[in-house]
Amino acid sequence: MFLEYLLVAIGGALGTIARFWFAATMTAITGPAFPWGTLIINVVGSFVIGVLSHYARAGAIPHIPPDVAVFTMVGICGGFTTFSSFSLQTLDLARGGKLFHAGAYIVSSVVLCLIFVWFGAEL
Repeated sequence: MFLEYLLVAIGGALGTIARFWFAATMTAITGPAFPWGTLIINVVGSFVIGVLSHYARAGAIPHIPPDVAVFTMVGICGGFTTFSSFSLQTLDLARGGKLFHAGAYIVSSVVLCLIFVWFGAEL
């Protein structure tokens, strides 16, 4: 159990550093008018976690061992963007036939997060 936490912490640190560097680099290139860095980070992170989740499933060839999956999916992708986790969870709901739940998760996540970021900023 301790090893998993350590892997998540190291992966998270690497993902966070990558996010900070990439977002700053994109802002320097494109300017601050639109958050291109964050958008690209969210898209890339969603793609990467999608690929990794496929190979982390039992029977996948090649198969990613659980420790590697925790390091990359939870650690690196989680540090790089939590939007990738949101995207994967939404996909899992939809694949499981829970389309209403997937839609509700999308709407409630976006609406509630916008409300609470506003609320937090206003405090």
